[in-house]
Amino acid sequence: MPQALIDAIRDVQDFPKPGIIFKDITPILGDHALLQRSIDLLVEKASDHQIDKVVAIDARGFIFGAPVALALGAGFTPVRKKGKLPWKTYEEAYSLEYGENIVEIHQDAIKPGDKVLLVDDLLATGGTAAAAVKLLEKLGADIVSVSFLIELSFLNGRGKINHPKINSIITY
Repeated sequence: MPQALIDAIRDVQDFPKPGIIFKDITPILGDHALLQRSIDLLVEKASDHQIDKVVAIDARGFIFGAPVALALGAGFTPVRKKGKLPWKTYEEAYSLEYGENIVEIHQDAIKPGDKVLLVDDLLATGGTAAAAVKLLEKLGADIVSVSFLIELSFLNGRGKINHPKINSIITY
């Protein structure tokens, strides 16, 4: 694991609610070299594949997804929370520890057979990423890999994602 990135991640106690230790990546984002290293490592995980589209999950996934797409010479596609996309969408509901949420993707965002890299900042319980994978499968995407900057392995989020190739740069 890249120690400089690990050292920059700040633990915030009791955020967003009591008992949660939030992994704050804003120190990485504020440091050009660390941000570049994060992007480089995410690109490296997918560089042995031809990628047509990088898909990233609302909202922090966008921070990493767009520059990864540019570095790979691929298009960028957002997966957004319900009601944020202006065109015809497919939606997928997923469970949270305190309720349910819905993510959407434009119906024409991915062509059948497009080689896709799914990117997000954090893999925790896996619900959001699993919903994004289902949306991509509905569109006929060839999901090459699912990549995260951080994985909280003790929450077993990997088990919810129906994909054989999951990469994480930093694992706690």
